[in-house]
Amino acid sequence: MKQNIIIDVAGLTKKFGNFTAVDNISFQVKEGEIFGFLGANGAGKTTAMQMLIGLTKKTSGQATVAGYDIHTQSEKIKKNIGYMSQKFSLYEDLKVWENIRLFGGIYGMKDKDIAEKTDQLLNRLDFEGKRNTLVKSLPLGWKQKLAFSVAIFHSPKIVFLDEPTGGVDPATRRQFWEMIYQAAEDNITVFATTHYMDEAEYCDRVSIMVDGRIDALDTPAQLKAEYKAADMDEVFRKLARKAERD
Repeated sequence: MKQNIIIDVAGLTKKFGNFTAVDNISFQVKEGEIFGFLGANGAGKTTAMQMLIGLTKKTSGQATVAGYDIHTQSEKIKKNIGYMSQKFSLYEDLKVWENIRLFGGIYGMKDKDIAEKTDQLLNRLDFEGKRNTLVKSLPLGWKQKLAFSVAIFHSPKIVFLDEPTGGVDPATRRQFWEMIYQAAEDNITVFATTHYMDEAEYCDRVSIMVDGRIDALDTPAQLKAEYKAADMDEVFRKLARKAERD
């Protein structure tokens, strides 16, 4: 069965004055794919993601996300995606159920649907006893799982994850990736940045940015074969050595 293209990027560029943060990148992401978007700090991956979700305007080039143009239809894109950032995803001073209700409302869900899906979500996460707990009281791993669940609560076509597992232990990271696999099985496309190279192994395909450009894009197995590497960490290090900017 042919997979539809859900993210289509052609010549996308972002400049800040004389500095080119994202330099003429082109790639496609298929529907239901787990796509790893990697790069060292300063490589341009976060700026590229921000253009795709409508937080930063492009300088030149074209891109569509879920069939909508990032330049002219950014509000429609926001309604069809989920987004989880490592730095900000939940309101710490709200209770668990209040966060779920808030984000359901932001995404335009009906109150009845929010209430019904909240019960289902709490049950699936074994959070029933934490319904009235302030989010700031939860362990970090629990916060991350809740944040991801909230990001896909409205059944978006795509979820963007910006280093979602930073700071959590390996066992929790594995549980988190099991949730990602389930989302992909539910036909939600996953677009994820990570600095953990073992997580790159879990992706269907991986792109690696160096100095604002995409230097490699393929399956983890193909990249390891191409660069004669034992694992994705070795692939990443071989490419990162080419970086010229800080």
